[in-house]
Amino acid sequence: MTAPSLTPGLKTSPPGSSSQTVCERIDLNSASGRTRLEKLRATLASQGELVSPAGRQRTIDVFGEPLTPRQVVERICGDVKSKGLEALLDYTRRIDGATVTPESLFVEASALASAHASAEPGFLAAIRRIRASVERFQQALLSRDVEVPMPGGGALRQRYLPLDRVGVCVPGGAAAYPSTLLMTVVPAQVAGVKEIVVVAPPTKFGSENSHVLATCHELGVTTVMRAGGAQAVAALAYGMDGFTRVDKIVGPGNLFVALAKEYVYGDVSIDSIAGPSEIVIVADATGHPEYIAADMLAQAEHSPGSAILLTSDAGVADRVSEAIDRRLAVLERSALTRDSLERFGAIVVTRSDDESARLADELAAEHLSIDTADPEAMLARIRHAGAVFLGPYSPVAAGDYAAGPSHVLPTGGTARFAGGLSANEFLRSGSVIRLAKADLAALSADIKTLADTEGLTAHRRSVEVRLDG
Repeated sequence: MTAPSLTPGLKTSPPGSSSQTVCERIDLNSASGRTRLEKLRATLASQGELVSPAGRQRTIDVFGEPLTPRQVVERICGDVKSKGLEALLDYTRRIDGATVTPESLFVEASALASAHASAEPGFLAAIRRIRASVERFQQALLSRDVEVPMPGGGALRQRYLPLDRVGVCVPGGAAAYPSTLLMTVVPAQVAGVKEIVVVAPPTKFGSENSHVLATCHELGVTTVMRAGGAQAVAALAYGMDGFTRVDKIVGPGNLFVALAKEYVYGDVSIDSIAGPSEIVIVADATGHPEYIAADMLAQAEHSPGSAILLTSDAGVADRVSEAIDRRLAVLERSALTRDSLERFGAIVVTRSDDESARLADELAAEHLSIDTADPEAMLARIRHAGAVFLGPYSPVAAGDYAAGPSHVLPTGGTARFAGGLSANEFLRSGSVIRLAKADLAALSADIKTLADTEGLTAHRRSVEVRLDG
């Protein structure tokens, strides 16, 4: 999956306003608006190799040359694959600035227990309630074995078995994410996965964070590696001395984590190659400007985070724009959020609700919020979205933290063909064929026809030898 990005927009003021607003305003009632929308849509593609000047300098500092992100990932993964633990620890020191030894690579059981013991009771109670919500939803959708009887006495069966060993990536750069553990570990546990390895960078928001460690302990995760980035992904995929490789890697991360997951895919399974978080909101004249503005700000504070409003009502667009500016002024992460909205935000005034629906379907966003008079009717017009939030009391934050479906979702338009993480993603399905002689006899003529057509006569004879005797 590709990472979505919006290039810096041409910000314009709404009618009647003399000040420049944070989000670009695009009015599809004008020819220029339609041209600008096409430009906006064209930017919904992978950021790929784009890095900031500071990022380029950081690469030079670590590697001694200006490598692209993909080259960085290829070098890190190749080194970890060939050198194992030595390379993992070396890159952890060079990239994260942390000295981790073979003895301290994994968080001690005592540290997990201590973090849990010192956690606030209210925090642990919330974790338990959310875990129960996630378990209830995931168990309801879990695939079960199916058996179809054959007329001659045999049966066809599809069976589902949990993966043996799974790796979970937990970010630890700008914030701590206990929610990521809930939305990845719990679905895996519902599926029946017995061995779950968590990797998190050795930072105050990663494997050194008490809330992250307490959540691991509460969920029963006992293996937590003090490593992050592409080097942790490679360690999960290839294994090291004393550490067995996993079967699947899930969880979010930065560009280097996403590219590393892409690089190791095939050696292991992955959930997705996800990009920055995004929301598309569809609203009509009944939309709630304060709620819409709050949801756009919530996605933008991920930094980067894309937020686009599609509304058929110019008045709603005006009020949302005003609410964003007002709320942004008192937001804790206002500078980062403003940057995201200026670069990746837009308020689009469409010519009709039908046009709003069509554009939302084409954008196929990670999060789709519908705030209209009849949200279900609007949803019936839109096929493509990672997760849908209907009505004024279904904010994306509810899905991010507590409702039940996983918040690991397809981004960058990949919801056209991909879905979010669920317990079923941790199952391996396989068919079981048990035929009685009468069943094989009933199928034999068709088998022989196709075998002869394809020139595979040994296939035909493998049937005949069972029926001719």
